[in-house]
Amino acid sequence: MTVIIAEKPSLARNISSAIGSMSKRDGFFEGGGYAVTWAFGHLFTLADIESYNPPPEGEKYWTMKNLPCFPETYRFNLKKDAGGKQDDGVKKQFETIKSLCCREDTDIIVNAGDSDREGEIIVRLCIKNSLTDCTAPKQIKRLWLPDQTPETITKALAEMKDDSEYDNLADEGFARMYIDWLYGVNLTRYATLKSGTLLRVGRVIVPIVKAIYERDMAIKNFVPEKYYAIVSKAETNGAQVLLQSKAKFDKNQLRQAQELCDGYNAADAVVTGVKRKKDKLLPGKLYSLTKLQNVLGKKYKMSMHDSLAIVQKLYEEGYVTYPRTNSEYLATAEKDKIRKIIENVSKLGYPVEFKDNKTIFDDSKIESHSALTPTYKIPDKSRLSDDEMKVYSTIMRRFAAVFCSKPCIADKTEIKIDVGGMEEFTLKGTVIVEPGWTKYDDCSMKDRVLPNLQKGDRVNTDFKPTEKETSPPKHYTIETLNNYLKNPFREDKAALKDQEGQQDEGSIGADDAEEYRAVFEGLELGTEATRTGIIDNARRSRYILLKKDVYTILPDGIFLVEALTRMHIGMDKYKTADLGRSLKKVYRGEFRIEDSTMLARREIEEVFAGTKMNAEDSDDGFMGDAAGKCPLCGSEVRRTKFGYGCSGYKEGCRFSINGVICQRVISIANVKLLLSEGRTAKINNFISKNGKPFSAYLKLENGRAVFDFSE
Repeated sequence: MTVIIAEKPSLARNISSAIGSMSKRDGFFEGGGYAVTWAFGHLFTLADIESYNPPPEGEKYWTMKNLPCFPETYRFNLKKDAGGKQDDGVKKQFETIKSLCCREDTDIIVNAGDSDREGEIIVRLCIKNSLTDCTAPKQIKRLWLPDQTPETITKALAEMKDDSEYDNLADEGFARMYIDWLYGVNLTRYATLKSGTLLRVGRVIVPIVKAIYERDMAIKNFVPEKYYAIVSKAETNGAQVLLQSKAKFDKNQLRQAQELCDGYNAADAVVTGVKRKKDKLLPGKLYSLTKLQNVLGKKYKMSMHDSLAIVQKLYEEGYVTYPRTNSEYLATAEKDKIRKIIENVSKLGYPVEFKDNKTIFDDSKIESHSALTPTYKIPDKSRLSDDEMKVYSTIMRRFAAVFCSKPCIADKTEIKIDVGGMEEFTLKGTVIVEPGWTKYDDCSMKDRVLPNLQKGDRVNTDFKPTEKETSPPKHYTIETLNNYLKNPFREDKAALKDQEGQQDEGSIGADDAEEYRAVFEGLELGTEATRTGIIDNARRSRYILLKKDVYTILPDGIFLVEALTRMHIGMDKYKTADLGRSLKKVYRGEFRIEDSTMLARREIEEVFAGTKMNAEDSDDGFMGDAAGKCPLCGSEVRRTKFGYGCSGYKEGCRFSINGVICQRVISIANVKLLLSEGRTAKINNFISKNGKPFSAYLKLENGRAVFDFSE
């Protein structure tokens, strides 16, 4: 018998339906030589620190006494419920899986996890733990499904490979799980114990929150500056000709700006060249999950959580292909499948035809899964919700645009105007004359009509200094944050407006080699499979706020970033990218799991050693640490969330010392000196209001800590 273990009940139903003639049992389907059972996503989770390093007797809560923890072998337990107790449903389902795997007539076990590293290890853990008491040999196969249509499932069942061929994918999945555990349990507990506030420290969540924090701080601290642009809006032949010089002048250079305007106005402005041509405008590429979420967030203000949930449901119902893909291209082996989809799509009235070119089919741009497309299975629109229809239609319309038989034709015009040999201006305009694919998919191109000018024509000018003001950065949106996370080391071009009507960044003609190189090297922050959940976790933790499609930092997010900075926990994009690269090396077989996890271990050991804090005299101790006697009431002064405060506050004592003064962390060692001797050691690297560093002592004066500049 062949036992198939699906990652979720919905997939098990689809597999049993494709096989046909199966009977429903308690926890599985059976028939035709198959048994199809399922997990509920993760049935197993990594054991907690207490499983490796039990706390000292009497210690019930988190403690530094069992930290840090670096297991030699990682242990897994069956998943518990929200209250921390054994989940009876999980236990019962695993017993069903185990009994099926260990049946005497079972000779083949099939891993039917989702087709990614997470799905690979979810079912592998079920199989490994099921076979611990089973002596009979079993073959382990892999069912890899790009979609869940009956035809694809039937074909995949006939072409299964040994699961061992996916060992590198599994190793990458386990390495990622172990690294995230090491950071999560060690640094979350460490940071929480130091700060007195639950701080979620993760490989990806921190750099995401930090990116939004840094953008919002840049906006908050932005000081606009006035400048003068040189602009002419004079009419020629009854039409306005807008000319803006590349020259700019600061607010104190009005006279120089006016002199340049006078010179331009005194010179002859002549059309030196006119180019007109008809051109084909290419549609956007097929969607990766990120690019789909960008469009849905911008157009419908749909959160990443909601859009992923909907597209996942459409996938499980067989209407679209596997959603967690980072590619916008199709595999060459899929051409026959695409022909069948095109045949069905054409029945809906879309003018589509098969196109065989590298701008659509490119194996070098695919890591595991091809771009998101509809399948040959067309849904009954009346059975889809409004939001489901929005998501499905967006995927369908892009597919129809890419394979549209009618091209989009535009008249493109370029006019060059020379002003006295001092500067050449270029005007570009586009007018769509045949809409083609734009009828079916959104087009960012807008008609821009230029004045009717010919070579040799004189152009009227009236250049004037025009006062303008520099603009602050823009808050991250779903689109711009996604683009940043996809490649955090590339300039955020998505925030720049295309002034010349060029094709958008998602067009087929755009050079995306840099983007795919970053993805395949592991430079992205998070992956298509994990990014949505991590951002949603940051929202639930009240670190960031999503309003419509705009992200902003919240007070708890500010505290997280600034507290970790004080602790020298450097979870930034550079550290996360280093770890991402190591995971890709595991996937390619260049690293062992241990090589990758060792990078995380070294970073964590450095934090616990406190070498950076000690070297910079910035170790502010742990929440509740005693620093000395209060100079006002004699009670104990202890470390608090925001600094140091008198434990006699309940009796009315208000003595306190800020933990950060002029951007400088005040160490607990210096506070002890201040309370015992009345003055700290000399403290370097205070930052003044005008941004200059300075050094000073702190001394007590009338129950307050004040600067002392005497030697």
